[in-house]
Amino acid sequence: MERWRTPIPAFAACVLLVGCVERRIVVTTEPAGALVYINDLEVGRTPLQTSFLYHGWYDVRVELEGYEVLRTEAEAAAPVYEWPPIDLVAEALPMKFRNTQRWHFVLSPLAEAALTGEEAERLLTERARSMRAELAGTARPKASALPAPTEEFDDPGADDGAPAEEDFPFDDDG
Repeated sequence: MERWRTPIPAFAACVLLVGCVERRIVVTTEPAGALVYINDLEVGRTPLQTSFLYHGWYDVRVELEGYEVLRTEAEAAAPVYEWPPIDLVAEALPMKFRNTQRWHFVLSPLAEAALTGEEAERLLTERARSMRAELAGTARPKASALPAPTEEFDDPGADDGAPAEEDFPFDDDG
């Protein structure tokens, strides 16, 4: 029992002094108050911070009333101390590493929100007229205008409609 007195406290000290890595994503938007989804999970309104487990690319969706919905990707890049095999040493050191990823998104106001009701209606009418004129100027080809077939299609299996013998490789006995 005497020989275990030294290794046990040393082992306990190693376990208790093991460091860790804290991973955080900080999201800000312009303007603030936008609702943020990361990989289709709602994480909150900006400005916000959340933890993450894995480095790599994330799908991000940012929504705010009166602004275009922003759908994009953002990367959580791994710092050098999290590259294999360096990460094993970093996890074992008796210190805490903080990895903070900062993402900032600028939202665009809706085009309709910047216009008055009369202006929006006028622009919509103009677009409808231009589309009608474009459609009227496009003539659809008639069936007679299509080129005649150059060759007849010969389907060797279409003689009598019955399947050929080689389509059934098994005899009746099983």
